[in-house]
Amino acid sequence: MPPRFLPDGFNWNNYSRAIEEINFFVLFKNTTIITLLQMLSNVFVSALVAYGFARFDFRWKTFWFMLMLSTIMIPGEVTMIPVFIAFSKIGWVDSIKPLVIPGFFGGSPVFIFLLRQFFLSMPKELEESAVIDGANSFKIFYRIFLPLSIPALITIGIFSFQGSWNDLLGPLIYLNSTDKFTLTLGLSMFKGMMKVEWGPLMAGSIMALLPVLVVFFIAQRHFVEGVKLSGIKG
Repeated sequence: MPPRFLPDGFNWNNYSRAIEEINFFVLFKNTTIITLLQMLSNVFVSALVAYGFARFDFRWKTFWFMLMLSTIMIPGEVTMIPVFIAFSKIGWVDSIKPLVIPGFFGGSPVFIFLLRQFFLSMPKELEESAVIDGANSFKIFYRIFLPLSIPALITIGIFSFQGSWNDLLGPLIYLNSTDKFTLTLGLSMFKGMMKVEWGPLMAGSIMALLPVLVVFFIAQRHFVEGVKLSGIKG
């Protein structure tokens, strides 16, 4: 007493323990691969689906859009066991396929909604002039809409990066081999039933947090602009 706000000394051995005991750099590589693939699928596929809902007219478009949004209300616990059984029957357990491939077949409903709001704000004249020049729908999408929606794409990219990087439940369900673990699974190994190794756990958590902070501060300006443009217009 009184309590100290700063420690008397720094124990750098906790960082070396965190690196050596859980093979930190291998887990860092696994996490980076899964995160980048999930971010790519979420950004591109969500943008493609949002473009269809925003700029195309087809039968029952509002119904299908509301049905897609209603999936947000389905708890993950409801689909967890059936999805695991399906992936186990096709031999995808203990691989990154269940964590990566589903994102390429639909994207995220929240991201689709945000991008749809952004695409609705773009003037119709952009499409009309491109059609006159002979562009098809996909060319209009990647030559006009994607470049103009960079702030919104960066916004959902940051959300996807953060969610995938910090995900514990997905890797915990599908990954069994320690050489395929992610950082969240590796750090959880410092928490036992009777004892928690707080030193290496906190050191490893700091090292795992650094990429998220770097990505956010680099893209902070685009992130704020993307939230403003995609979240206000209705």
